[in-house]
Amino acid sequence: MAGWVKITSAAALPEGRGIRIEAGPHRIALFRMGDEVHAIADRCSHAEASLSEGDVFDDEIECPRHGATFDLRTGNPLSLPATKPVPVYETKTEGGDLYLLLDDREES
Repeated sequence: MAGWVKITSAAALPEGRGIRIEAGPHRIALFRMGDEVHAIADRCSHAEASLSEGDVFDDEIECPRHGATFDLRTGNPLSLPATKPVPVYETKTEGGDLYLLLDDREES
């Protein structure tokens, strides 16, 4: 499963909090912030907690397990204990539907 993949209606995503989806080998956390949708891997790089369950602050997600924060746009860690980035996925909305650009490199 590589290329642009239709995921859901963008309007179906909750505002300001995460949801987890699985698309092939990818486990992804989606966050709708106004008209933007951010998509990052749903595993904290520090302890593999589900980032979709974390709290969102502006363009940051806080890991629910140890409090590390990540930039939703880049996946870069913004605080300890995380030191490694998490993958991000390109998104687009067409006709009200959300699409993600997926590749075959990441494993679940």
